[in-house]
Amino acid sequence: MSFIKPIQRSVLSLAIVIALTGSVKAEDSVVTSIPGVADAGTKVELIKEGFNGTEGPISLPDGSAIFTETTANRITRVGIDNTISTFLENTNGANGLAFTPSGELIAVQTLNTKVGIIYPAGKEKVLAENFAGTAFQRPNDLVLAKNGGIYFTDSGTRASKENPNPPRSNPGVYYISPIGDLKRLATPADIERPNGIQLSPNEKTLYVANTAGEYLLAYDIASDGSISGKRNFAKLQGWSQTDNVWSSGADGLAIDAEGRVFAVSNLGIEVFTDKGEALGIIPVPKKPQNIAFVGKDKKTLFIVGRGSAYKIALKTAGYSGRVK
Repeated sequence: MSFIKPIQRSVLSLAIVIALTGSVKAEDSVVTSIPGVADAGTKVELIKEGFNGTEGPISLPDGSAIFTETTANRITRVGIDNTISTFLENTNGANGLAFTPSGELIAVQTLNTKVGIIYPAGKEKVLAENFAGTAFQRPNDLVLAKNGGIYFTDSGTRASKENPNPPRSNPGVYYISPIGDLKRLATPADIERPNGIQLSPNEKTLYVANTAGEYLLAYDIASDGSISGKRNFAKLQGWSQTDNVWSSGADGLAIDAEGRVFAVSNLGIEVFTDKGEALGIIPVPKKPQNIAFVGKDKKTLFIVGRGSAYKIALKTAGYSGRVK
């Protein structure tokens, strides 16, 4: 006799399919009801496939979205009518993005690893390129606080077919203060592989996606930007094993106006209350990498991953206090 509930069995089956193939069938990319978030039957819409690396989506004031094609070294814009255009070339492998109130685009950059302003032309500026003399390895995501402080992650190195013996991984979570001071907030002992990063609407809580872990993490934020009180905020159902390696696939994060947390995982996009209670999962045809609320009313969730871009209309709006 099986003691796995039907809904748990469905989630488990979906996790196995995604872990083995990196995708689900289009007919499976339909949301079951998520109270306050999405009605049952809401579908994820494919915008376009064939992009060269997909990361770092954020919204623009006109309701359109931009995202980074990291390996193509450019930033791409998707209009509200799904038209595709180039926003910026030669981005130094930009990944996560954020706009300042004055319209300067900040990016974590993966070729010559650094964090800095890359747009508009003539305003380029390096904000950080090493910590205590050691270069960053793989700057991944960032979030800009209202006071001008920048939180960002470095996910460290990973072995690959192209580079089977990379330098020793040295991941971390960092903070650049409003006056430009760089602090390291978390080390490999704290988080094995930090990835997506986000602030709560009141900016009292910092959320960090740990790709190698089973839980989305949360920290309390002090007035000087430092963090403490590390805790397991939410258990990710995407926790699964592939090639003898366990991972949740935790990646990009987004926040809605009610403080709900949207977290990318191996299962798609997991949605939680501001207390970490699971609300439901938005399945995506291909395993997603990052997300952002876009549109003039910010009720469209823009999704990128594995060379594809998608969107889904939601009942809730994204938090209006930042571009993501």
